[in-house]
Amino acid sequence: MSQDSSVIFKNVVKAFNDTHVVKSINFQVDSGKLVTLLGPSGCGKTTTLRMIAGLELPTSGEIYISGKEVSKVSASGRNVGMVFQSYALFPHMTVLQNVCYGLSNQKSKKEEMFEKAEKALATVGLSHFKERYPSELSGGQQQRVAIARSIVIQPDVLLFDEPLSNLDAKLRRQVRQDIRDLQQEIGVTAIYVTHDQEEALAISDDIIVMNDGEISQIGSPNNLYKHPENTFVAQFIGDANKLTGNIVDNAENRVFKINEHCLFTYQGDKTVGKYDVFIRPNALKFVNSESPSDISFPAKIKKSIYLGSHTEYQLVTPWGDSLFMIDYSFDEPLANQTKIFISIDARGVSIV
Repeated sequence: MSQDSSVIFKNVVKAFNDTHVVKSINFQVDSGKLVTLLGPSGCGKTTTLRMIAGLELPTSGEIYISGKEVSKVSASGRNVGMVFQSYALFPHMTVLQNVCYGLSNQKSKKEEMFEKAEKALATVGLSHFKERYPSELSGGQQQRVAIARSIVIQPDVLLFDEPLSNLDAKLRRQVRQDIRDLQQEIGVTAIYVTHDQEEALAISDDIIVMNDGEISQIGSPNNLYKHPENTFVAQFIGDANKLTGNIVDNAENRVFKINEHCLFTYQGDKTVGKYDVFIRPNALKFVNSESPSDISFPAKIKKSIYLGSHTEYQLVTPWGDSLFMIDYSFDEPLANQTKIFISIDARGVSIV
């Protein structure tokens, strides 16, 4: 593993015939960081990952790994490990043999190969499964074998191509944390591809949000969620209600207003005028209907869905927009058609 295991893209383009899948992107992943390429299907994230792996070569631009340009270097010439969505384990080989296969191109001695493979299995907590076959393992265990096979070669960069998509929801949470813990423990630079926003927020040092072959925004999970720079990021990173209204002066402060309804107090640096705002569903709060505040508005529950840990509401507003609300309280869900008052926590609001 190189001391400098950074990844740099400079004006990288990838075209298939006349279709530009990746459109002149630039980014840098520092050594030891886990960075996620996030975006909807067809946005270019997997093609970008494959260019890092050397499975695709760029049409133009430069790619650097560990300080060396590898733009025209094939996969076999790069010290990169890749964990695939399908695990890609050999069913006729034992767990230990599968992990050893990652060393087959290094022409190591047999004893040395087994020693390295057993160490990799110990790192992912599977030493006691080394004689089993993939069919005898759970999905999560198979995924960890695939990770062990990738880290056994001590790669400069470890790549993950939607590695959790074949697992159930509960197991996904566990394995994604295992991946993050392992990445931090061994200090490898990792680049992770997913379309799952929650997954990206949970494990990443930074997230590169892609859309239509371009980078929409790069930032930490906290920064992207709280400070989206454009409409796409605001709506893609977590749910958000989009509303259009006006920032107006109101007595001692400024408020965001739709028609005659004041939705929240505004304390930012935007000038008075018309704006689009994006409101997180959990920023909507019930207000006591008997004594609503000046910064609240009436609404009616169109639909409620109880999901155990929270309740989702579809709200009808006086100005015609419907709002999506998430209530994490332990209160009983309110019935459809219930009339209520709503306030908005300005910390859950972004103005783009």
